[in-house]
Amino acid sequence: MSIPASPPLTRNTVWLMALACLISIGSLYYNQPLLVLISQTFQVSVVQVSAVPMLTQIGYALGMLLFLPLGDCTNRKQLIAVLSLLNAIALLLIAFSPSFQWLASMSFVNGMTAVAPQLLVPFAAQLALPKQRGQVVGTVMGGLLAGIVLGRLAGGFAGELFGWRSIFGIAAVLMIGLAAVLSQTLPVLLPSVKLPYAALLRSLPDLLTTYPLLRETSLTGGLFFSVYCGFWATLPFLLAQPPFELGSEVAGLFGLVGVVGVVAAPIVGRIADRKSPRLTILAAMAILALSLVTLWQFQQWLGGVLWGALLLDLGVQTGQISNQTRIYTLPAAAHNRVTTVYMVAYFLGGSVGSWLCAYAWKLAGWSGVCATGLGATAIALGVYCVCNHPTDR
Repeated sequence: MSIPASPPLTRNTVWLMALACLISIGSLYYNQPLLVLISQTFQVSVVQVSAVPMLTQIGYALGMLLFLPLGDCTNRKQLIAVLSLLNAIALLLIAFSPSFQWLASMSFVNGMTAVAPQLLVPFAAQLALPKQRGQVVGTVMGGLLAGIVLGRLAGGFAGELFGWRSIFGIAAVLMIGLAAVLSQTLPVLLPSVKLPYAALLRSLPDLLTTYPLLRETSLTGGLFFSVYCGFWATLPFLLAQPPFELGSEVAGLFGLVGVVGVVAAPIVGRIADRKSPRLTILAAMAILALSLVTLWQFQQWLGGVLWGALLLDLGVQTGQISNQTRIYTLPAAAHNRVTTVYMVAYFLGGSVGSWLCAYAWKLAGWSGVCATGLGATAIALGVYCVCNHPTDR
């Protein structure tokens, strides 16, 4: 069916969406630099506390599966505001966790309700002109990446200064304010399809069957994010042991390497518009492999770990911007459902990566973590070599 006419996309609207992504995405990442503190509070092991980021990512994947398809058939503006309020409640429940089991459960709920950024990205893509889509997606994603950086940074410092619970209470207040602003200022975009909710969910497997490009990007995206989440889930434990013996604030400061992703996002989007997203995907894999080799070889040198983290962030975010630019070449009427399929696979990959790297840490330390990441990168390269889509040329 035809797509309803879209309201014009102004620069202010793009920046508002980027800011909303910045604030809301932090909910997923506050816990990563705090894992050592959480494990000490509840007296749990590295593998046990790794359930916190893992359940957050699984919850996020489920939330996208349940809520993102609604973006194709409901008022996205209202949906985003309601989810922001629900996420504020989940963050408050984490702040007052009486036990590790409660914390783990509420982390799952936090992830499930933190999906507003994944509604905002296709929202912006649908409003953008085709020749500007990569740049607009890159700008909004830049806000999302900045939120990841600031989320880790804020989590690390708040944990060191005020205890790990404090950041979740602060974030809840921010999410309430965000819900109020978005409900008043986002443009109204009419639904692109008229299907019952159950029919929307049933259409998701059909999209995977119909579009080989979606299958490829979903698989490679999940592999990229498995490396990313595995690194961040185990970094605090590397930094806490000799020769570093550093606290959560330093683990949070490592998140500043994500600034390179914030800067690179619109640049990668423009390259994908002008050249080929297939070219930028290959570059992402090369950078990711180089980062993991650096992290492996220089694991006893703080500067080496920092450079490896910077390259890892650049590689993963280059892959993410490239893949999202590619999937938004698919029919606009299905953009939210396409995003659902892709991002569910992406965050399921992240949850698996968090667990696998925690287990690799237990078995072989940091070398095991790096080897696991290189294995995932090699599989992604294999998928890349097998698949070749005409729209990527």
